[in-house]
Amino acid sequence: MQYRDYGKTGIKLSTLGFGAMRLPEVEINGVKRVDEEKAIAAIHRAFELGVNYIDTAYFYHDGFSEVLVGKAIKGRRDRIILSSKSPGHIIKKPGDYRRILEEQLTRLGVDYLDFYYFHGIGYQTLMETDLRSNWLKEADQAKAEGLIKQITFSFHASPGELIQLVDLGIFAGVLCQYNFLDRSNEEAIAYAKSKGLGVVVMGPVGGGRIAGLPEKIRREVNLPVENNVELALRFVLANPNVTCALSGMGSVQMVEENVKYTGNTEPLKPGEVEAINSLMAKYRKLADLYCTGCKYCLPCPQEIDIPAIFNLYNYYQVYGIKDYARENYAGYGKNPWLPKVKADACSECGACETKCPQKIKIREQLKEAHRVLGGDD
Repeated sequence: MQYRDYGKTGIKLSTLGFGAMRLPEVEINGVKRVDEEKAIAAIHRAFELGVNYIDTAYFYHDGFSEVLVGKAIKGRRDRIILSSKSPGHIIKKPGDYRRILEEQLTRLGVDYLDFYYFHGIGYQTLMETDLRSNWLKEADQAKAEGLIKQITFSFHASPGELIQLVDLGIFAGVLCQYNFLDRSNEEAIAYAKSKGLGVVVMGPVGGGRIAGLPEKIRREVNLPVENNVELALRFVLANPNVTCALSGMGSVQMVEENVKYTGNTEPLKPGEVEAINSLMAKYRKLADLYCTGCKYCLPCPQEIDIPAIFNLYNYYQVYGIKDYARENYAGYGKNPWLPKVKADACSECGACETKCPQKIKIREQLKEAHRVLGGDD
């Protein structure tokens, strides 16, 4: 296993981390529950192979992820880097941050967390909340008492907001999305590293959707890799600004494969990375809808995330990742981590089209994307 420095903390993380959001499940009396035996076996195998970092969160598996992780690390705490997340959207009053942190420590059966992320915050969210000063004071107090070692944040907003959060100077690290289908955070990741933050990447295999890419894409790259998963993991770790790739691994076999692809294998060379980037650019140009994701069309008066919808549309049409695209779109307006409205919220004001450098007929394409992605199902 290879290890990299986590910013300026003095902590070294394995280049592969264990994400405990998608643990194996078993159905009992019609209800899906975490399969403890299989989950703990996968986690222990990861530790045996040199993985030293595991991440969970308050709401993963309805709270049972933290309980399960606590069982898995028992007797190993001093050798494992452990992180969880503060669920900001249920922190309503002073003291909630501390109360929830203590609840999480109890679930996990530990005295402290190495990293405690503000979960899914954006700069605007942090600045606008009335509880901001209390959050930060309580985080500082928890750190002073040794309940958390490093104050960190996980992130789903724009790259510009990531940079703004880094510039606050209060965080030791960031957890954000990055893979060869979505490189939007690439410059912000480099900036975070330059400012001394550790960078952990979520979704290195795109939540599984890269694994489902047509094999012809991998063959066109013409690199010595076994499959799309290896290609994806080695692409992410070829970026020297990335500390660790966090992967949700649901079986011992998946752990062993991912360790093989990351632990004892060199990252892709710069020329190989460029070959992937060039191929992805070619596929985007082949799309009927050539949206570059520049976001000049935003903000939309109806709060439609136009680039996000067009990105899903191209996942469906160009890359053949159909199930993911439709399932993700179905979550719009329901899942707090996804955009609030679907494409059919368009009022056809046309403001976006006057700003689009690609001259996309956005209003027409939104209707088509809504139809293809099953917006009326």
